[in-house]
Amino acid sequence: MNIPTILSRLQFGFTVGYHYLFPQITMGLALLLVILKILYRRTKDERYNHAVHFWVKIFAIVFIMGAVTGIPLEFQFGTNWSRFSAYAGNIIAQTLAMEGAFAFFLESAFLGVFLFGEQRFGQTIHLLSAIMVWIGTWASAAFIIATNAWMQHPVGYTITKNGQAQLTNYWAVIFNPWILPQYLHTMSGTVTTAAFLMAGLGAFYLLSNKHIEFGRMFVTIGVLVGLIVTIIQIFPTGDMEGTQVTHYQPAKLAAMEGLFNTERGAGIIILGQPDPESQRIDNPIIVPKILSFLTYRRWTATVTGLKDIPKDQWPDSISLLYYSYHIMVGLGTIFVAIMGLAFLLWWNKRRLFNTRWMLWTLMLAAPFPIIANTFGWFTTEVGRQPWIAFGLLRTAQGNSPLVSSGNIWFTLLGFLGIYSLLGLLCIILVVHEIIRGPAVQVEPGRQQETANVDGIY
Repeated sequence: MNIPTILSRLQFGFTVGYHYLFPQITMGLALLLVILKILYRRTKDERYNHAVHFWVKIFAIVFIMGAVTGIPLEFQFGTNWSRFSAYAGNIIAQTLAMEGAFAFFLESAFLGVFLFGEQRFGQTIHLLSAIMVWIGTWASAAFIIATNAWMQHPVGYTITKNGQAQLTNYWAVIFNPWILPQYLHTMSGTVTTAAFLMAGLGAFYLLSNKHIEFGRMFVTIGVLVGLIVTIIQIFPTGDMEGTQVTHYQPAKLAAMEGLFNTERGAGIIILGQPDPESQRIDNPIIVPKILSFLTYRRWTATVTGLKDIPKDQWPDSISLLYYSYHIMVGLGTIFVAIMGLAFLLWWNKRRLFNTRWMLWTLMLAAPFPIIANTFGWFTTEVGRQPWIAFGLLRTAQGNSPLVSSGNIWFTLLGFLGIYSLLGLLCIILVVHEIIRGPAVQVEPGRQQETANVDGIY
């Protein structure tokens, strides 16, 4: 693989990795906003509505950042990956265009109504706009994942005489069997991110003795939602992802697990350091036979190791793939433990609100789902290598041959500088809103209508 191709991979990896910091927050937060708005409609407790107003401001800031950083990604298909675009553009352009024309338009249009239309249109339309923003963000993810799913598991195509992939079955692409497990796993990951951020901010307010009622509300909703989605992350969605990787990408599975030798009754490696040159795992801690059961549902099933797969089919960065996967899985397991323990404290006479060590844990753990999701993306994309379209087109064959290393360095450094400034601006705006906190304003002459929800938080 030549230097310009490696630099193009580095540039795309940086820009998409940075971009994904933001959609995973908005996609998860969109569902929590719907939950808050429904709670307000059911209980008539104004505190829920004030919480909606607070979180939608943060949502809007992060949404704008996601939109700005997402635009350059599609341009890079033409600037840095022109041969891939010529090869598969007839297929992936369909789903990418639908994401922009339908999903992004839907969420951005109704976000305006959600931000500014409550007084003009009333509470029913305000709730509807929240639901439509949620549907729009999740539909956007569906179209993007449909694009990626075709690169992971190409379907619905034929190869023309000039060597290009031609779309022959649109519905096969839309209903690609790869989509559902990846989509469910991704979306539960975004809700995990939002739940931890909400619980972490609530814990911060309780520890600092500010906005106590909202702190309890945020912790309660964050923990209850977080416990559900962290379990879903492992089973069934994580299990579904693992099953399809087993059947369609055995080299990826072997590299993820650090399995060099084919084994009957293969164990799962909890800790260890891969040594691709010596084709072994150093200092492994192995739980016997678990990998065979997880992949084939039989304790004595045979799992293919890398040594029995042609070397030109191996992922080109086994160590990165191995560590990315283990960081993702390790953090995901810890998330279940954190939310499970927090839930037990909440259930036991709401002791959670006064248990400072648990509140500190929730607050400090808030950014870690973002890390887990990022390494999950690394696992997905690094594991697909050396293919840009799995089994059809190698990454080294998909670059733009006329783009020089100097041009790529120039744009990469430009992205680094601009994105650093944008990230700093985003942090300043979000921290400003957090410091202000949920503003409670009661109109003159109007009695605040509040229900007794102390049993909830």
